Amino acid sequence: MMDNTEIKDTAEVTEAPVTEEAPAAAAVEEAPAEVAATEEAPAAAVEEAPAAEAMEAAEAPVETMDDYKEELEASFRKIKVGDIISGTVIDVNEEEVTLDLKYYAPGIIKAEEISNDPGFKLLEEVKKGDVLEATVVSTDDGAGNIRLSRKEASEVLAWEKVQEYLDAGTILDVKIAGLVPSGVVAYVEGIRGFIPASQLALSYVEVDDSWLGREAQVRVITVDKSKKKLVMSAKVVLREKAEEERSRRIAMMVPGTVMEGKVESLMPYGAFVDLGDGISGLVHISQISRKRIAKPSEVLSVGQAVKVKVQGIKEGKVSLSMKALEEEMVDVDQPERVEEYVSGEKVSTSLGALLKGIKLD
Repeated sequence: MMDNTEIKDTAEVTEAPVTEEAPAAAAVEEAPAEVAATEEAPAAAVEEAPAAEAMEAAEAPVETMDDYKEELEASFRKIKVGDIISGTVIDVNEEEVTLDLKYYAPGIIKAEEISNDPGFKLLEEVKKGDVLEATVVSTDDGAGNIRLSRKEASEVLAWEKVQEYLDAGTILDVKIAGLVPSGVVAYVEGIRGFIPASQLALSYVEVDDSWLGREAQVRVITVDKSKKKLVMSAKVVLREKAEEERSRRIAMMVPGTVMEGKVESLMPYGAFVDLGDGISGLVHISQISRKRIAKPSEVLSVGQAVKVKVQGIKEGKVSLSMKALEEEMVDVDQPERVEEYVSGEKVSTSLGALLKGIKLD
């Protein structure tokens, strides 16, 4: 029989391991939970990333065949010899121009097929991004390109263009490229045009080498495609500009202004006086002189210098007067008339006469 002391010790020995093992077991049980939690976090992040990408993909516009409809139609269109097509310049050098035709093959225009104008400078006048129209010469030049000619297209399109210039009255800037006996030659849209000597300036000029290379503003005045005839005029443009300047100067004139001029021409009804700067005015026969005359030539002659007064301006016409100036001169030269005072009484120097009328108090 054991005593109580031994039983107590045995119980303590037996209970001690239980007390120490409980926390260890709990720790062991909790550890996998923490590991599991740690392992679940990346999994959630991984799941969220594809979800965000999916949302972005859903928001991005979806391309369809309709987005490329025009390009597809252009690439499958049929190009035939003789067609006039347009393309964008993607390359240019001294020998040729390359066009993007929105086709499976690019277009090539050789330098000699660009223009009929001998003064045409390819590198200066054709730039990347320009849109050109040309005629299909061959659908395969041996290197897989579409061979084109702008000169042939110009024969068709240029005449339509110059007809538009004629109808619209467009002012064109041209450079004189050649001389002919009766005028000069200039090119418009690659077409050789003629400017008669009589249409080069406001007055007739002699055509000589000094005109070569000059620039001029012209209007198309004749187009005849069947005869390949294109006629232009610089005179009509110069005349319009002169008329605009004349109208501006006339608008600045003030009635009553005295001006000097020369008699330009005589008519039965009056005289035209050149005031300079392309402005002329009419002195009506009734405004030429204070005295009565039967015709202007009685007191005036062509080329005579005169002074005139602006009477009025109406619809671009200037009315002048010489008579008004004569009347003003008469008024200035006329001496002022002094009225004589007459009292009606006899003048006397006697003392009585001088003291007469004086009242003395």
